[in-house]
Amino acid sequence: MLTNTKKSGILNKQKLRNKQFFMKGVQSVTLRERQILNWIEENPMITQEELARRAGITRSSVAVHISNLMKKGHIAGRGYVLSGAAYVAVVGGVNIDIGGRPFRPLIARDSNPGRVSVSLGGVGRNIAHNMSLLGLNVRFLTAFGDDLHAQRIEASCADLGIDISHARKVAGASTSTYLFLDDADGDMALAVSDMEICNRITPDYLAANLSLLNNAQVVVADGNLPEESLVYLTEHCTAPVFADPVSVAKAGKFRPVLGRLNTLKPNRLEAELLSGVRITDERSMRRAAEKLLETGLHRVFLSLGAEGVYAANRDEQFRFPGMRADVRSTTGAGDAFMAALVWAYLQGMDLKETTRAASAAAAIATESSETINSALSEAAIQQRVKMENKGEAT
Repeated sequence: MLTNTKKSGILNKQKLRNKQFFMKGVQSVTLRERQILNWIEENPMITQEELARRAGITRSSVAVHISNLMKKGHIAGRGYVLSGAAYVAVVGGVNIDIGGRPFRPLIARDSNPGRVSVSLGGVGRNIAHNMSLLGLNVRFLTAFGDDLHAQRIEASCADLGIDISHARKVAGASTSTYLFLDDADGDMALAVSDMEICNRITPDYLAANLSLLNNAQVVVADGNLPEESLVYLTEHCTAPVFADPVSVAKAGKFRPVLGRLNTLKPNRLEAELLSGVRITDERSMRRAAEKLLETGLHRVFLSLGAEGVYAANRDEQFRFPGMRADVRSTTGAGDAFMAALVWAYLQGMDLKETTRAASAAAAIATESSETINSALSEAAIQQRVKMENKGEAT
C-alpha cells in the first residue's frame, strides 16, 4: 500500500490503492485481461479455476490470458508476481488560474461587482489533481518558469503527492496564466490563456522521458502540447493515450494522431472540427462519433455540457444524460470527467459503467465554486452512481 498526502488542512491522508500494475510491455491490455489483473491483485494466490469461474470462461482460456499478460510484461513470472508499483502519467499544461464571477448577470463592457479568486490550474495539472483525489499515483510532465508561481506549483504538487520530478523548469521564463470569467450562474463566459511556455514540452523533452511514459498504465495528454510533441508521443509511447483537446483553437492538433489514441474527450465544437460533421441532432452526433472511430480511435466521450455525454466505442453508442447536481461552477467538470475516465479504465469498467462514473465525477466537480472539488473521491463517485441508479429504479 502507498499513502498519498493530500492538501494540508483540507484533506486527510488516504491510502493509495494500487489496483493496477506497472506496465513494462509494449502492448496495452484488453478489458478481460484487466479484470483478471484486478482479481490477481486482490488475491495473488488465486487459482486459474477461480479466475475462470469469476470470468465465466474456461480454465484453458484463463491460461491463454495469463500467458498473454506475461508476454506483455504485466506478470513477471510464476506465482502471479506482479511487475511493480502502478502509476499514470499526465503530459500537459500547468498555470495560475485567475477567475471572476459577478454577483448579478454580466453587463458587457462594464465593471461588474463580484468575487475574484486565484488558484492553480492548467488542464493537465487539474486532471492530475483530480486523479490524485481518486487515489491514483501520478507523474506529471510539464513546463513552468522559475518565478514565484512555479514555487507555488511545486509546493502544491508536493502536498498532493503528484510527482513533478521530471517536469521541465525553464530558467528566466514565466509560468503560464489562465484568466477566466464566469457568468452569474457559474457557466464560463470567456477566458484568455497565456501558455506559451507549453511550447517547451518538446519532442526532445518527451524522448528524454520516454521510459517513464512507456511504463505508465495510462498517459493523458492535453491540447496545450505542440502538435509535433503530440505526434511524437502517439508514435512512440506504448501506453494507452487519453486525450483532452482543451479548446476548439487547439483541437486541430489532434487530427494527425486520432488513430493512435485510445480515448478522446471532446466537446461538441471540438468533435465537429475533428470529425467534419456538424452536430445538430442525435443522428449527426452518432455520425460524428463514427467518423472519429473510423480513424482507429478506440473510444470517444463527446461532452454535451448540461445535456450529458455521448459515449461510443466500436461495439456500442449511447447518449447518457447529465447527472443531477447543485451547480456552483462548471469550470472544472471536464477535468474531473477525464480523471474519472482513467480511474474507471483501471477498474476494468465497461463503456456504460465508465460513462456513469465519469459523469458522477463531473457532477461532483460542479458542486464547488473552485475548479477542483476536494470532495471528489473514489467513494464519492461510487455513492453518486448508487444514488443515480436508485433514482432511476424508482
